[in-house]
Amino acid sequence: MAKLNVSELAVLLTDRFSDVWKLLSETTFFLSRTAEFGFYEDELRSWRSELQGASKNPEVAQKVRTEIIALRKNLRLQGYDLSLGRQNLIFDGFRNDASVNEGFKRMVLFLGDGTAFWISGDENHITLAGYLEQQLEIRYSRRDPLRLREKHYLWFLRRGNDLIISGSDTETKEDYERLKAIGEANSLLFLSKLKKLR
Repeated sequence: MAKLNVSELAVLLTDRFSDVWKLLSETTFFLSRTAEFGFYEDELRSWRSELQGASKNPEVAQKVRTEIIALRKNLRLQGYDLSLGRQNLIFDGFRNDASVNEGFKRMVLFLGDGTAFWISGDENHITLAGYLEQQLEIRYSRRDPLRLREKHYLWFLRRGNDLIISGSDTETKEDYERLKAIGEANSLLFLSKLKKLR
C-alpha cells in the first residue's frame, strides 16, 4: 500500500468530515470551471436530488458522501487540485520594470509535455532563465533529457484569489498569446502548476 504524505492525508480527512452538502457544493462549483462539467452534470444533479429526498436518512447521505469523495479522489488523480476552485487566473497584457512598484514580481516559466517549471526572483528575466536551465540540467540526465516546448518571461502578482500574469519586455506577443490560450483552456490545471508561486 502506498504511503500518504501529510497534505494528502489532510485532504482525505477534510473530505471525510466535511458536511455532505458542502462537499457537493464545492465539487459542483469546481467542476463548473472545467471542460469536464458536462460529463458530471447529471451525476451532480442526481446526488442533490437524493440528498433533498432523504434529509432524515443517514444511509443515503453516507452513500452520496462516499460517491462524492470517490469522484474528488479521481479528479485529484487526473491532476486537479480542488483547493484551487475559488482561484482565478488573469492574463493582463504586458508590463515593464516599473510594475515592481505595483507589487509585481519576475517569473520565468518553462513548459514541457504535461510539465511546468518556474522560477521567480529579483534578477532580470534572462538571468532567471539561466538559473532555471542550470537546475533542470542537474535534475535531468542526458539519458533522460527533458523536452521543453516553450519558455516564457513574465510578471506575476497574487491579489486575493487572483493570480495575475503579464508578459515582460523579453516575452514575444506570439508566445504570450499562446500561453494565454493554454492557461485559459484549463485554468485550474494551470493554477495547480503554479500553486506555490509567491
